[in-house]
Amino acid sequence: MREVLVRRLLPPIMLRLYRGVGRSWRYVTHHPERFAAARATQRPVVGAFLHARTFQLLYYFSRPEQGAWVLMCSKSRDGDAMAFIEQRLGFQVVRGSSGQGGARALVSLIKLQRQQPALAAGLSIDGSRGPRGNALPGSLMLAQKTGGLIVPIAASTRNGWTYQRSWDRIVVPRPWARIHVDYGEPISVPPDADEPQLEQIRLQLERAVLELHAGLDAHTGFHDSEPLRAG
Repeated sequence: MREVLVRRLLPPIMLRLYRGVGRSWRYVTHHPERFAAARATQRPVVGAFLHARTFQLLYYFSRPEQGAWVLMCSKSRDGDAMAFIEQRLGFQVVRGSSGQGGARALVSLIKLQRQQPALAAGLSIDGSRGPRGNALPGSLMLAQKTGGLIVPIAASTRNGWTYQRSWDRIVVPRPWARIHVDYGEPISVPPDADEPQLEQIRLQLERAVLELHAGLDAHTGFHDSEPLRAG
């Protein structure tokens, strides 16, 4: 029964609820020129954000003016429900995660972005299992193999529920919430970067995403008792 509920019955209900609540949200965009500059290069774009802010960003990037996006979604039962929602919101979805099938999913993303440079990829820097706020190498590998640019993205709202039992402390905006979205400066990954250079860029990305979120949280008045980065 749980299998039927999670895979068949809940996803359409969740989609309808998410769309309904999402229509009530009001978005405020900061530094859109940074994202536009990355797009203008005609290089693939990798949007990098915290997993905890996924629900705030999904509806934002599903809007037609944001262009075409591909997302990575885990192969878990919960991932099945999320993939259903994301596909019906207009996203392309590749299945895999840091815990299962991630390497194969990353190869699929690389192929897609090489074939369609205008297709942006959205990846949470801390993957599907964390640790929270710790940047994994997936975004760097994708940008390096496609010649793309990584754009840090943050989302924050004061009016949201924080699910404290989830590893990422995910934030779900309340109806009629005002959600702020901010972009950081694009980050390039040289194709010939060696391991020490990649580690420096990974740390640069992690700092950029965390600082962007911290600044936006201060602006919106959002507060969490736990830090953005675990450990």
